[in-house]
Amino acid sequence: MKLCRYGDRGAEKPGLIDAEGRLRDLSAHVADIAGPLLADLDALRAVDPASLPLVPGNPRFGAAVAGVGKFICIGLNYSDHAAESGMAVPPEPVIFAKYTSAICGPDDPIIIPRGSVKTDWEVELAFVIGKPGKYIAEKDAMDHVAGFMTCNDVSERAYQTERSGQWSKGKSSDNFGPIGPWLVTRDEVPDPGNLHMWLDVNGKRMQDGSTATMVYKVPFLVSYLSQFFTLHPGDVVSTGTPPGVGLGMKPPQYLKPGDVVELGIEGLGQQRQVCVADD
Repeated sequence: MKLCRYGDRGAEKPGLIDAEGRLRDLSAHVADIAGPLLADLDALRAVDPASLPLVPGNPRFGAAVAGVGKFICIGLNYSDHAAESGMAVPPEPVIFAKYTSAICGPDDPIIIPRGSVKTDWEVELAFVIGKPGKYIAEKDAMDHVAGFMTCNDVSERAYQTERSGQWSKGKSSDNFGPIGPWLVTRDEVPDPGNLHMWLDVNGKRMQDGSTATMVYKVPFLVSYLSQFFTLHPGDVVSTGTPPGVGLGMKPPQYLKPGDVVELGIEGLGQQRQVCVADD
């Protein structure tokens, strides 16, 4: 299934993308695409998509998951991206938080923070927890994943690395966490470790990679994270980015108002964001 949320920000409705790519309304069956539903998708699988009302027009897509409790990111998880950043591949995954107030829809604008000079892009594979768990064995890890999404881990590099402290303040500005357009359930993503991913800025290809070069794969990450804290339904984990970010350009290149960022992951849908200044 491809599950989504559509409508004005703060008033999104649950939806489903049918086999023909049409948006259908799920409001009669579920309140939202959030934790309780993600913990048990079986009832939803029994719904015939053809029985759902078609949604007219082209409504806004919201963040594909509501009520996210934890937004966890993995840093330097592609060896070639670590190299372009001038950093070594870590012996264990680098974990940092992206605060949930950063979450927005896949086509909402990138808001460049006041005073920012190094706002950057990162196309990433994100997964969403369905079944809760702690101390999860790697062999059982995929049973705890509800599905996968496209994510742009927007980053302000000066805030992230030049102003001391942790990375989160450079990762969590408003609209720095577009997720969606859909949550694609695990059964429709047979190999999350082999998905093409790409990102363009103003029509120029900047990132062109694959999850095949990910250092720490999804099952390992689920197990690893669960050794430190319980994973709950609706928690989002974004798994790192391939090379081609602005920081790695020579000279570095960063986003400015008016720039257009487009990105996507094979089978998981595309995003499009226009950069605007935060007044």
